[in-house]
Amino acid sequence: MNKPVFSRALRLLPFGVLLVACASPVVAAKVTIDSSNWGLEAGKECVSCHKKSSAGLAKQWQESAHHDAGVNCLDCHQADSGDDDAVEHEGAVVATIVSPRDCGRCHTAELKQHAGSVHANAVALIADRMPAMAENLGGPALVAAGCAQCHGSTVKVKGDGTLDPETWPNTGIGRINPDGSKGSCSACHARHAFSKAQARDPSACARCHSGPDSPDKEVYEASKHGMLFKAHNAEMNLDSDEWVAGKDYTAAPTCVTCHMGAAPGLNPSHDVGMRGMWNLNSPVSEKQYLVVFEDGDTMELPDSEAAPRRGSEIEKPDGTLGIVKVVATPERRRKAMSKVCLECHGKDFVQGAMRQFDDLVELYNDKFGRPAQNIMLALYERGVLTPAPFDEPLEFTYWELWHDEGARARHGAAMASPNHTWWEGLYQVSRNFYSKFLPQVRQVAGEQAQALITAHLEEGVGHGWLKSPEKGSRILGYRRGEGQDD
Repeated sequence: MNKPVFSRALRLLPFGVLLVACASPVVAAKVTIDSSNWGLEAGKECVSCHKKSSAGLAKQWQESAHHDAGVNCLDCHQADSGDDDAVEHEGAVVATIVSPRDCGRCHTAELKQHAGSVHANAVALIADRMPAMAENLGGPALVAAGCAQCHGSTVKVKGDGTLDPETWPNTGIGRINPDGSKGSCSACHARHAFSKAQARDPSACARCHSGPDSPDKEVYEASKHGMLFKAHNAEMNLDSDEWVAGKDYTAAPTCVTCHMGAAPGLNPSHDVGMRGMWNLNSPVSEKQYLVVFEDGDTMELPDSEAAPRRGSEIEKPDGTLGIVKVVATPERRRKAMSKVCLECHGKDFVQGAMRQFDDLVELYNDKFGRPAQNIMLALYERGVLTPAPFDEPLEFTYWELWHDEGARARHGAAMASPNHTWWEGLYQVSRNFYSKFLPQVRQVAGEQAQALITAHLEEGVGHGWLKSPEKGSRILGYRRGEGQDD
Protein backbone atom coordinates (compact mmCIF):
# COMPACT_ATOMS: atom_id res chain seq x y z
CA MET A 1 0.00 0.00 0.00
CA ASN A 2 1.48 3.34 -0.99
CA LYS A 3 1.52 6.23 1.43
CA PRO A 4 -0.34 9.22 -0.01
CA VAL A 5 1.60 12.50 -0.01
CA PHE A 6 4.25 11.34 2.45
CA SER A 7 5.67 8.62 0.24
CA ARG A 8 5.80 11.03 -2.66
CA ALA A 9 7.91 13.35 -0.53
CA LEU A 10 10.56 10.65 -0.37
CA ARG A 11 11.19 10.92 -4.08
CA LEU A 12 11.41 14.70 -4.56
CA LEU A 13 14.09 15.52 -7.14
CA PRO A 14 15.22 18.24 -6.51
CA PHE A 15 13.10 19.12 -3.51
CA GLY A 16 10.10 21.10 -4.70
CA VAL A 17 11.34 21.96 -8.18
CA LEU A 18 9.73 18.96 -9.83
CA LEU A 19 6.51 19.23 -7.89
CA VAL A 20 3.35 19.58 -9.91
CA ALA A 21 2.77 23.32 -10.17
CA CYS A 22 -0.51 25.10 -10.76
CA ALA A 23 -1.09 26.44 -14.24
CA SER A 24 -0.43 30.18 -14.47
CA PRO A 25 -3.57 32.32 -14.32
CA VAL A 26 -4.53 34.60 -17.16
CA VAL A 27 -2.42 37.73 -16.83
CA ALA A 28 -4.03 41.14 -17.24
CA ALA A 29 -2.09 43.84 -19.06
CA LYS A 30 -0.52 46.32 -16.66
CA VAL A 31 -0.39 50.05 -17.13
CA THR A 32 2.87 51.35 -18.51
CA ILE A 33 4.82 54.46 -17.68
CA ASP A 34 7.44 56.34 -19.62
CA SER A 35 10.53 55.53 -17.59
CA SER A 36 12.23 58.71 -18.84
CA ASN A 37 9.56 60.86 -17.24
CA TRP A 38 8.88 59.66 -13.69
CA GLY A 39 7.01 61.76 -11.22
CA LEU A 40 3.33 61.75 -12.12
CA GLU A 41 1.83 65.05 -11.10
CA ALA A 42 -1.03 63.44 -9.17
CA GLY A 43 1.52 61.47 -7.16
CA LYS A 44 2.69 64.62 -5.43
CA GLU A 45 -0.62 64.72 -3.57
CA CYS A 46 0.07 61.16 -2.31
CA VAL A 47 3.35 62.34 -0.83
CA SER A 48 1.79 65.38 0.80
CA CYS A 49 -0.89 63.29 2.51
CA HIS A 50 1.30 60.37 3.53
CA LYS A 51 3.82 62.68 5.18
CA LYS A 52 1.06 63.22 7.74
CA SER A 53 -0.74 59.87 7.83
CA SER A 54 2.28 57.55 7.33
CA ALA A 55 5.28 59.62 8.30
CA GLY A 56 7.64 56.68 8.66
CA LEU A 57 6.69 55.30 5.26
CA ALA A 58 7.15 58.71 3.65
CA LYS A 59 10.55 59.17 5.28
CA GLN A 60 11.74 55.79 4.00
CA TRP A 61 10.77 56.83 0.49
CA GLN A 62 12.35 60.29 0.84
CA GLU A 63 15.69 58.65 1.65
CA SER A 64 15.47 56.13 -1.18
CA ALA A 65 16.95 55.91 -4.67
CA HIS A 66 13.39 56.08 -6.01
CA HIS A 67 12.96 59.55 -4.51
CA ASP A 68 16.29 60.67 -5.94
CA ALA A 69 15.17 59.46 -9.37
CA GLY A 70 11.86 61.32 -9.10
CA VAL A 71 9.72 58.19 -8.70
CA ASN A 72 6.71 58.82 -6.47
CA CYS A 73 3.89 56.75 -4.94
CA LEU A 74 1.59 56.83 -7.94
CA ASP A 75 4.31 55.83 -10.38
CA CYS A 76 4.42 52.42 -8.65
CA HIS A 77 0.91 52.04 -7.23
CA GLN A 78 -1.14 53.31 -10.18
CA ALA A 79 -3.55 50.76 -11.61
CA ASP A 80 -6.03 50.35 -14.39
CA SER A 81 -9.68 50.20 -13.38
CA GLY A 82 -9.86 46.72 -14.96
CA ASP A 83 -7.20 45.26 -12.66
CA ASP A 84 -8.56 42.74 -10.16
CA ASP A 85 -7.03 44.54 -7.20
CA ALA A 86 -7.76 48.11 -8.33
CA VAL A 87 -9.48 50.39 -5.83
CA GLU A 88 -10.35 54.06 -5.89
CA HIS A 89 -8.35 55.98 -3.31
CA GLU A 90 -8.58 59.74 -2.86
CA GLY A 91 -9.63 60.22 -6.48
CA ALA A 92 -6.95 57.94 -7.96
CA VAL A 93 -7.16 54.30 -9.10
CA VAL A 94 -4.47 52.39 -7.25
CA ALA A 95 -3.45 48.85 -6.28
CA THR A 96 -2.19 47.96 -2.83
CA ILE A 97 0.27 45.41 -4.20
CA VAL A 98 3.23 46.55 -6.25
CA SER A 99 4.05 43.29 -8.00
CA PRO A 100 7.21 42.20 -9.80
CA ARG A 101 5.37 42.96 -13.03
CA ASP A 102 5.03 46.55 -11.87
CA CYS A 103 8.68 46.79 -10.81
CA GLY A 104 9.66 45.17 -14.10
CA ARG A 105 8.45 48.17 -16.07
CA CYS A 106 11.85 49.61 -15.22
CA HIS A 107 13.80 46.69 -13.74
CA THR A 108 13.39 44.48 -16.79
CA ALA A 109 16.45 42.26 -16.41
CA GLU A 110 15.75 41.58 -12.74
CA LEU A 111 12.13 40.68 -13.50
CA LYS A 112 13.15 38.19 -16.17
CA GLN A 113 15.81 36.56 -13.99
CA HIS A 114 13.55 36.24 -10.98
CA ALA A 115 10.53 34.99 -12.95
CA GLY A 116 12.16 31.65 -13.75
CA SER A 117 13.91 31.16 -10.41
CA VAL A 118 13.30 28.80 -7.51
CA HIS A 119 12.31 31.85 -5.46
CA ALA A 120 9.47 32.67 -7.84
CA ASN A 121 8.21 29.10 -7.52
CA ALA A 122 8.38 28.97 -3.73
CA VAL A 123 4.62 28.43 -3.37
CA ALA A 124 4.75 25.30 -5.52
CA LEU A 125 7.84 24.18 -3.63
CA ILE A 126 5.75 23.35 -0.55
CA ALA A 127 2.46 22.54 -2.26
CA ASP A 128 2.94 18.79 -1.80
CA ARG A 129 3.92 19.14 1.86
CA MET A 130 1.25 21.60 2.89
CA PRO A 131 -1.75 19.30 3.44
CA ALA A 132 0.29 16.67 5.25
CA MET A 133 2.28 18.93 7.52
CA ALA A 134 1.18 22.55 7.93
CA GLU A 135 -2.56 21.94 7.68
CA ASN A 136 -2.76 18.63 9.56
CA LEU A 137 -0.26 19.39 12.29
CA GLY A 138 -1.11 23.07 12.44
CA GLY A 139 -4.03 24.63 10.59
CA PRO A 140 -4.99 27.49 8.24
CA ALA A 141 -3.90 30.18 10.71
CA LEU A 142 -0.43 28.62 10.86
CA VAL A 143 -0.19 28.51 7.08
CA ALA A 144 -1.10 32.21 6.77
CA ALA A 145 1.14 33.48 9.57
CA GLY A 146 3.97 30.98 9.10
CA CYS A 147 4.62 29.07 5.88
CA ALA A 148 3.12 31.64 3.53
CA GLN A 149 5.10 34.52 5.02
CA CYS A 150 8.29 33.05 3.54
CA HIS A 151 7.09 30.98 0.60
CA GLY A 152 4.26 33.34 -0.34
CA SER A 153 0.51 33.12 -0.56
CA THR A 154 -1.91 33.18 -3.47
CA VAL A 155 -3.31 36.63 -2.76
CA LYS A 156 -7.09 36.69 -3.04
CA VAL A 157 -9.11 39.78 -3.88
CA LYS A 158 -12.53 40.32 -2.31
CA GLY A 159 -15.51 41.61 -4.23
CA ASP A 160 -14.86 45.24 -3.26
CA GLY A 161 -11.28 45.14 -4.56
CA THR A 162 -9.69 44.87 -1.13
CA LEU A 163 -7.36 42.01 -0.28
CA ASP A 164 -8.45 38.97 1.73
CA PRO A 165 -6.74 39.09 5.18
CA GLU A 166 -6.28 35.32 5.05
CA THR A 167 -3.76 35.90 2.27
CA TRP A 168 -2.61 39.48 2.90
CA PRO A 169 -0.36 41.08 4.15
CA ASN A 170 2.29 38.87 2.64
CA THR A 171 5.80 39.43 1.33
CA GLY A 172 6.63 35.79 0.66
CA ILE A 173 9.26 35.40 -2.05
CA GLY A 174 7.01 33.28 -4.28
CA ARG A 175 3.77 35.19 -3.65
CA ILE A 176 1.25 34.78 -6.47
CA ASN A 177 -0.12 38.23 -7.14
CA PRO A 178 -3.56 39.20 -8.47
CA ASP A 179 -1.99 40.17 -11.80
CA GLY A 180 -0.59 36.65 -12.20
CA SER A 181 3.04 37.52 -11.55
CA LYS A 182 5.00 35.54 -9.00
CA GLY A 183 7.18 36.97 -6.28
CA SER A 184 7.64 39.92 -3.98
CA CYS A 185 10.54 42.28 -4.57
CA SER A 186 10.00 43.69 -1.08
CA ALA A 187 10.82 40.27 0.40
CA CYS A 188 14.47 41.26 -0.01
CA HIS A 189 14.29 45.01 -0.77
CA ALA A 190 12.04 46.00 2.13
CA ARG A 191 9.59 48.77 1.36
CA HIS A 192 9.62 51.71 1.04
CA ALA A 193 13.36 52.28 0.91
CA PHE A 194 13.95 49.27 -1.40
CA SER A 195 17.61 49.44 -0.49
CA LYS A 196 20.14 47.39 -2.43
CA ALA A 197 22.47 47.57 0.59
CA GLN A 198 19.82 46.03 2.81
CA ALA A 199 19.21 43.22 0.30
CA ARG A 200 22.94 42.45 0.15
CA ASP A 201 23.18 42.09 3.91
CA PRO A 202 22.84 38.46 5.13
CA SER A 203 20.01 39.53 7.45
CA ALA A 204 17.75 39.96 4.41
CA CYS A 205 18.05 36.24 3.68
CA ALA A 206 18.00 35.15 7.33
CA ARG A 207 14.33 36.07 7.73
CA CYS A 208 13.44 32.86 5.90
CA HIS A 209 16.69 30.94 5.58
CA SER A 210 16.96 29.92 9.22
CA GLY A 211 15.69 27.08 11.34
CA PRO A 212 15.59 23.31 10.82
CA ASP A 213 14.91 23.01 7.09
CA SER A 214 17.02 25.92 5.85
CA PRO A 215 19.64 26.59 8.53
CA ASP A 216 21.68 29.03 6.47
CA LYS A 217 21.64 31.89 8.97
CA GLU A 218 23.06 29.75 11.74
CA VAL A 219 25.57 28.05 9.45
CA TYR A 220 26.78 31.31 7.89
CA GLU A 221 27.19 33.07 11.23
CA ALA A 222 29.27 30.14 12.54
CA SER A 223 31.51 30.03 9.46
CA LYS A 224 34.71 31.95 8.83
CA HIS A 225 32.83 33.96 6.20
CA GLY A 226 30.19 35.03 8.71
CA MET A 227 32.85 35.90 11.27
CA LEU A 228 34.62 38.10 8.74
CA PHE A 229 31.42 39.87 7.75
CA LYS A 230 30.58 40.67 11.35
CA ALA A 231 34.08 42.02 12.01
CA HIS A 232 34.39 43.99 8.79
CA ASN A 233 30.84 44.87 7.70
CA ALA A 234 31.76 48.57 7.57
CA GLU A 235 34.17 47.73 4.74
CA MET A 236 31.61 45.89 2.60
CA ASN A 237 30.63 48.87 0.43
CA LEU A 238 27.05 47.56 0.33
CA ASP A 239 25.74 50.70 -1.39
CA SER A 240 28.00 50.28 -4.42
CA ASP A 241 26.23 50.45 -7.77
CA GLU A 242 27.95 47.39 -9.23
CA TRP A 243 29.21 45.54 -6.12
CA VAL A 244 31.69 43.21 -7.82
CA ALA A 245 33.57 40.81 -5.55
CA GLY A 246 37.29 41.55 -5.56
CA LYS A 247 36.71 45.02 -6.94
CA ASP A 248 34.14 46.82 -4.81
CA TYR A 249 34.72 44.75 -1.67
CA THR A 250 37.08 42.07 -0.38
CA ALA A 251 36.30 41.84 3.34
CA ALA A 252 33.87 38.90 3.23
CA PRO A 253 31.28 37.17 1.07
CA THR A 254 27.57 37.31 1.88
CA CYS A 255 24.66 35.14 0.67
CA VAL A 256 24.25 37.44 -2.33
CA THR A 257 27.96 37.23 -3.16
CA CYS A 258 27.89 33.49 -3.72
CA HIS A 259 24.39 32.93 -5.06
CA MET A 260 23.63 36.11 -7.00
CA GLY A 261 26.55 38.53 -7.01
CA ALA A 262 28.99 39.65 -9.65
CA ALA A 263 32.63 38.67 -9.88
CA PRO A 264 35.15 39.24 -12.67
CA GLY A 265 33.82 37.20 -15.60
CA LEU A 266 30.55 36.47 -13.79
CA ASN A 267 27.41 38.58 -14.17
CA PRO A 268 25.00 39.18 -11.29
CA SER A 269 21.63 37.45 -11.40
CA HIS A 270 18.33 37.53 -9.53
CA ASP A 271 18.01 33.80 -10.14
CA VAL A 272 19.44 32.49 -6.88
CA GLY A 273 19.51 28.86 -8.01
CA MET A 274 21.80 29.19 -11.01
CA ARG A 275 25.04 28.24 -9.25
CA GLY A 276 24.02 25.42 -6.92
CA MET A 277 25.15 22.01 -8.17
CA TRP A 278 23.51 19.80 -5.51
CA ASN A 279 19.96 19.69 -4.16
CA LEU A 280 20.54 19.75 -0.41
CA ASN A 281 16.99 19.75 0.98
CA SER A 282 15.92 16.30 -0.13
CA PRO A 283 16.08 12.77 1.31
CA VAL A 284 18.99 11.97 -1.00
CA SER A 285 21.06 14.66 -2.72
CA GLU A 286 21.72 14.51 -6.45
CA LYS A 287 23.74 16.69 -8.77
CA GLN A 288 21.45 18.75 -10.98
CA TYR A 289 21.29 19.95 -14.54
CA LEU A 290 19.77 23.41 -14.90
CA VAL A 291 17.44 23.60 -17.90
CA VAL A 292 16.74 27.11 -19.19
CA PHE A 293 13.79 27.52 -21.55
CA GLU A 294 13.33 30.03 -24.36
CA ASP A 295 10.69 31.87 -22.32
CA GLY A 296 13.04 32.31 -19.36
CA ASP A 297 11.60 29.58 -17.14
CA THR A 298 14.01 27.13 -15.54
CA MET A 299 13.85 23.68 -14.04
CA GLU A 300 16.32 21.22 -12.58
CA LEU A 301 16.84 17.59 -13.54
CA PRO A 302 19.06 15.07 -11.76
CA ASP A 303 22.20 14.15 -13.65
CA SER A 304 21.21 10.50 -13.38
CA GLU A 305 18.81 11.30 -16.24
CA ALA A 306 19.84 12.11 -19.79
CA ALA A 307 20.12 15.85 -20.34
CA PRO A 308 17.62 17.26 -22.88
CA ARG A 309 19.06 18.65 -26.07
CA ARG A 310 19.09 22.31 -26.96
CA GLY A 311 16.06 23.15 -29.10
CA SER A 312 14.09 20.13 -27.95
CA GLU A 313 10.57 20.48 -26.56
CA ILE A 314 10.01 19.01 -23.11
CA GLU A 315 7.42 19.23 -20.38
CA LYS A 316 7.93 21.86 -17.71
CA PRO A 317 6.91 21.48 -14.06
CA ASP A 318 3.58 23.22 -14.68
CA GLY A 319 2.65 20.66 -17.36
CA THR A 320 3.17 23.01 -20.31
CA LEU A 321 5.74 22.43 -23.03
CA GLY A 322 8.86 24.52 -23.38
CA ILE A 323 11.71 24.83 -25.84
CA VAL A 324 15.11 24.18 -24.28
CA LYS A 325 17.43 27.14 -24.75
CA VAL A 326 20.45 25.85 -22.85
CA VAL A 327 21.34 23.13 -20.36
CA ALA A 328 23.91 23.92 -17.70
CA THR A 329 25.67 20.79 -16.45
CA PRO A 330 26.44 20.38 -12.74
CA GLU A 331 30.09 21.00 -13.57
CA ARG A 332 29.26 24.27 -15.34
CA ARG A 333 27.22 25.42 -12.34
CA ARG A 334 30.10 24.53 -10.02
CA LYS A 335 32.48 26.50 -12.22
CA ALA A 336 30.27 29.59 -11.90
CA MET A 337 30.18 29.29 -8.12
CA SER A 338 33.93 28.75 -8.02
CA LYS A 339 34.56 32.02 -9.87
CA VAL A 340 33.37 33.84 -6.77
CA CYS A 341 35.59 31.79 -4.46
CA LEU A 342 38.65 32.40 -6.62
CA GLU A 343 38.54 36.12 -5.88
CA CYS A 344 39.82 35.40 -2.36
CA HIS A 345 41.22 31.86 -2.51
CA GLY A 346 43.71 29.97 -4.62
CA LYS A 347 42.68 27.33 -7.12
CA ASP A 348 43.89 24.39 -5.04
CA PHE A 349 42.11 25.75 -1.96
CA VAL A 350 38.82 26.09 -3.83
CA GLN A 351 39.05 22.66 -5.42
CA GLY A 352 39.93 21.09 -2.07
CA ALA A 353 37.03 22.77 -0.29
CA MET A 354 34.59 21.69 -3.00
CA ARG A 355 35.94 18.12 -2.81
CA GLN A 356 35.40 18.03 0.95
CA PHE A 357 31.84 19.29 0.47
CA ASP A 358 31.09 16.71 -2.22
CA ASP A 359 32.56 13.89 -0.12
CA LEU A 360 30.36 14.83 2.85
CA VAL A 361 27.23 14.85 0.70
CA GLU A 362 28.08 11.46 -0.74
CA LEU A 363 28.82 10.11 2.75
CA TYR A 364 25.38 11.25 3.93
CA ASN A 365 23.75 9.77 0.83
CA ASP A 366 25.43 6.37 1.01
CA LYS A 367 25.48 5.80 4.75
CA PHE A 368 22.13 7.28 5.80
CA GLY A 369 20.08 8.90 3.03
CA ARG A 370 19.56 6.00 0.63
CA PRO A 371 19.32 3.21 3.22
CA ALA A 372 16.72 5.13 5.27
CA GLN A 373 14.75 6.10 2.18
CA ASN A 374 14.71 2.54 0.85
CA ILE A 375 13.64 1.13 4.21
CA MET A 376 10.77 3.61 4.44
CA LEU A 377 9.62 2.88 0.89
CA ALA A 378 9.66 -0.84 1.62
CA LEU A 379 7.53 -0.30 4.73
CA TYR A 380 4.98 1.69 2.73
CA GLU A 381 4.86 -0.90 -0.03
CA ARG A 382 4.28 -3.70 2.49
CA GLY A 383 1.49 -1.78 4.22
CA VAL A 384 3.31 -1.75 7.54
CA LEU A 385 2.64 1.97 8.07
CA THR A 386 -0.81 3.55 8.08
CA PRO A 387 -1.94 5.73 5.15
CA ALA A 388 -2.12 8.93 7.25
CA PRO A 389 1.14 10.92 7.18
CA PHE A 390 2.82 11.94 10.42
CA ASP A 391 0.68 9.73 12.65
CA GLU A 392 3.51 7.45 13.79
CA PRO A 393 6.81 8.17 15.58
CA LEU A 394 8.86 6.59 12.80
CA GLU A 395 7.59 9.14 10.29
CA PHE A 396 8.66 12.08 12.44
CA THR A 397 12.04 10.45 13.05
CA TYR A 398 12.62 9.90 9.34
CA TRP A 399 11.45 13.40 8.40
CA GLU A 400 13.80 15.01 10.92
CA LEU A 401 16.63 12.69 9.88
CA TRP A 402 16.86 14.09 6.37
CA HIS A 403 14.82 17.29 6.46
CA ASP A 404 16.33 18.80 9.62
CA GLU A 405 19.55 17.07 10.65
CA GLY A 406 20.60 15.87 7.20
CA ALA A 407 19.98 19.26 5.64
CA ARG A 408 21.98 20.94 8.41
CA ALA A 409 24.98 18.64 7.85
CA ARG A 410 24.96 19.20 4.11
CA HIS A 411 24.52 22.97 4.43
CA GLY A 412 27.29 23.02 7.02
CA ALA A 413 29.70 21.42 4.56
CA ALA A 414 28.55 23.70 1.74
CA MET A 415 29.12 26.85 3.79
CA ALA A 416 32.22 25.81 5.75
CA SER A 417 30.81 25.51 9.26
CA PRO A 418 32.48 22.42 10.78
CA ASN A 419 30.25 22.58 13.87
CA HIS A 420 27.09 22.32 11.76
CA THR A 421 28.64 19.67 9.54
CA TRP A 422 29.29 17.42 12.54
CA TRP A 423 27.83 18.20 15.98
CA GLU A 424 24.72 19.99 14.74
CA GLY A 425 24.51 17.84 11.64
CA LEU A 426 25.89 14.40 10.88
CA TYR A 427 26.36 13.51 14.54
CA GLN A 428 22.64 14.02 15.10
CA VAL A 429 21.84 12.12 11.89
CA SER A 430 23.91 9.14 13.02
CA ARG A 431 22.71 9.25 16.63
CA ASN A 432 19.08 9.22 15.60
CA PHE A 433 19.61 6.75 12.77
CA TYR A 434 21.07 4.15 15.13
CA SER A 435 19.22 4.96 18.38
CA LYS A 436 15.77 5.97 17.10
CA PHE A 437 15.18 5.20 13.42
CA LEU A 438 16.39 1.58 13.33
CA PRO A 439 14.79 0.63 16.68
CA GLN A 440 11.48 2.10 15.50
CA VAL A 441 11.77 0.17 12.23
CA ARG A 442 12.26 -3.02 14.26
CA GLN A 443 9.24 -2.15 16.35
CA VAL A 444 6.83 -1.57 13.46
CA ALA A 445 8.19 -4.24 11.07
CA GLY A 446 8.43 -7.09 13.57
CA GLU A 447 9.82 -10.28 12.08
CA GLN A 448 10.48 -8.59 8.74
CA ALA A 449 12.67 -5.91 10.30
CA GLN A 450 16.11 -7.49 10.58
CA ALA A 451 16.18 -8.82 7.02
CA LEU A 452 15.02 -5.44 5.76
CA ILE A 453 17.62 -3.53 7.76
CA THR A 454 20.43 -5.92 6.93
CA ALA A 455 19.69 -5.79 3.20
CA HIS A 456 19.71 -2.01 3.01
CA LEU A 457 22.61 -1.34 5.36
CA GLU A 458 24.78 -3.67 3.33
CA GLU A 459 23.94 -1.57 0.28
CA GLY A 460 25.34 1.48 2.07
CA VAL A 461 28.79 2.13 3.49
CA GLY A 462 30.27 2.66 6.95
CA HIS A 463 28.14 0.30 9.01
CA GLY A 464 30.78 -2.40 9.50
CA TRP A 465 31.60 -1.11 12.96
CA LEU A 466 28.29 -2.60 14.15
CA LYS A 467 29.93 -6.02 13.81
CA SER A 468 32.80 -4.98 16.12
CA PRO A 469 31.02 -3.52 19.14
CA GLU A 470 34.17 -3.41 21.30
CA LYS A 471 35.92 -1.00 18.97
CA GLY A 472 35.90 2.53 20.30
CA SER A 473 34.31 1.67 23.65
CA ARG A 474 36.86 3.79 25.52
CA ILE A 475 35.23 6.96 24.26
CA LEU A 476 32.17 6.19 26.36
CA GLY A 477 34.27 5.86 29.45
CA TYR A 478 34.17 2.10 29.89
CA ARG A 479 35.13 -1.27 28.45
CA ARG A 480 32.51 -3.94 28.25
CA GLY A 481 32.76 -6.27 31.26
CA GLU A 482 35.64 -4.33 32.85
CA GLY A 483 33.77 -1.47 34.51
CA GLN A 484 34.93 2.14 34.46
CA ASP A 485 38.23 2.96 32.77
CA ASP A 486 40.95 4.60 34.85
